[in-house]
Formats: sequence, C-alpha cells, structure tokens
Amino acid sequence: MTEKIYTTKKNGMPALLLILAELLFGVALIVGGAIVLGKMKALGTTCLIIGITILVVGWIPLCGLRVLKPQEALVLTLFGNYKGTIREPGFYYVNPFCSAVNPAAMTKLAQSGETTTATAGLKISADSAEISAETGNKKISLKAMTLNNGRQKINDCLGNPVEIGIAVIWRVTDTAKAVFNVDNYKEYLSLQCDSALRNIVRIYPYDVANDIDTTGDGLADEGSLRGSAEVVAERIKNEIQGKVEDAGLEIIEARITYLAYAPEIASVMLQRQQATAIVDARKMIVDGAVGMVEMALERLNETEMVHLDEERKAAMVSNLLVVLCGNHDAQPIVNAGSLY
Repeated sequence: MTEKIYTTKKNGMPALLLILAELLFGVALIVGGAIVLGKMKALGTTCLIIGITILVVGWIPLCGLRVLKPQEALVLTLFGNYKGTIREPGFYYVNPFCSAVNPAAMTKLAQSGETTTATAGLKISADSAEISAETGNKKISLKAMTLNNGRQKINDCLGNPVEIGIAVIWRVTDTAKAVFNVDNYKEYLSLQCDSALRNIVRIYPYDVANDIDTTGDGLADEGSLRGSAEVVAERIKNEIQGKVEDAGLEIIEARITYLAYAPEIASVMLQRQQATAIVDARKMIVDGAVGMVEMALERLNETEMVHLDEERKAAMVSNLLVVLCGNHDAQPIVNAGSLY
C-alpha cells in the first residue's frame, strides 16, 4: 500500500464557527420553547424537541476538527478503508466518522543517551496519564528521530564476544506503509536493527587480524570493528535500510556508540594487547641499539682511536647492547688499567 494525500482544505475555523452557531441555535430553541410552552404548547414542544435534537447530535461534527503541527501526519480511515494522509500543518475539518490510525502511538524508543535495561531499545510507558495522552495522539511524527538500541553481546568473526551499541537516526517517509504494512513500525525498526547489527559484526574481527576477509572479495584485508568504524556503520545503515524499506522508513545515519570486549575476556585481551605492545617496543629498541653499535664501531675505525680484535669487538658489542636494551640505567665502572 502506498501513501495518498487526503484532499481537503484547511477549513477548520469556518467549520468550528458553524458548529458553535448550530449549538447556540439549539440552546436558543430550548430556551424559547420553554418560554412559549405555557402559551403555545405545540410550538413550544416543537422547539424543545428540535433544540434537544440539535444538542444531542450537534457535537458529532466536532470530531471532524483536526489540528496538525509542522512535521506531523495523520493517517485517516473510514469504516476500515484507507482514505488518505494529511501532511501539511493547519486546522482541518474532515469527515467526523474518519478515524486516525497509529499502531505505534504508545511505543517509545530509547533516545541516544538514555539508560535502558531492554536490549531492543524499546520501552512502553506505564504511567496511566502518559498512556492516555499517547492513546489520544494518533499523529505520526515526520521528524528525524534517534533510536539508541542499547548494548548487545555479539561474537566477532574470530569468536570473541564483544559488546557493541549503535544509534540510528531515522524518519517516516511513507505513512501508509508504516501503518498498514507492519504491525508496529517502531518495534519493527528496533528488531531489524538488532538483526542487522549481528549480521555485520560477525563479519569483522574486533582488531586487525591476519587472513580475514571482511569485504567478500576473497582477499585478506585490514578491516576491523575498531579501525573501520565508519565502514562498519555504513554497512549497518545499508543493511537496516534494506530491511525497513517496506515499512516506509528511511535510515539517515547509523553510528557505533559503544565498542568493547565482553567483561569475561576483557582482562585477557588487555594482557594480549600489552604483550603485543611490549614486543613491538622491544623490537624497536633492539633495532635502534644495533644501529647505534654499528655507528660506534664505524666511528672508532674511522678515527683509528683504538684497534680492536674480533674478540674485543664482540665484548664491546655485548656491553653496548646490554646498556642500550636494558630496562634500568647502566651503572658505569671506570677501568683505569689497560684495555688489554
């Protein structure tokens, strides 16, 4: 089902004035009938009957008055048939028997920054006054809205459990699809976000790993959840958009808001990262130390300050490497005797 615009003019104010005049006329008939009832019984009775009838049924046209603010829409049905959608802001008068439809009126999505215990990012209001207000408001917001889908525990492509959360910016583009194609478009969006997030996260490792293909071209690459956040977010957005197209929703943007290893392996992974950093640092230190030793030997040979045999060179290299690669400052020992 596709959206069609309800063809009606913004004639709410003239209709309101006409209805109020009608009700005042009914009140006047009742008052006038009561006054002349004693003198002219037939006329008074007729006025009373007409006046009461006007007051009894005269309020029904008030149900046709609808007010829309900017970025709001109203989906109208008449006896089960879809009549159209009002999108433009204004004061309207429609068929009083038309009813507004919004199955997600009581469903609220957790906004970015809110703390929720539900992983799906949904929360149903439990306050009676708030439920009453939401039930009476059947308008559909056309604004860009934010869904904070909460943190989920998902295994990456290496099987490591990671916790990840996303924030999705979305809006309704086709009100007819949103209302009639799915039962509740907000719940539908939240569930599709969960599914898309799992489908994409399981393709990537948390950090860069060897022999991992994340693009599907058969070649290993350096894609990762931590290092390719923009690419991952774009793929999540496209995945969600493909799933909610039939619900008349548009995904404007998707962003990763939280990413970390699951608590049960976080300490182990931290030790692994620390070990990798130590190894890389030691490698850099050794490379630098070897270069400094080579430079020292070359300078000694160029200046011919001392002549060292192979055994003395080996001892000198060993001492220099110990000094340069050690964790602590060297304690110098002055040798006042002969080098040999």
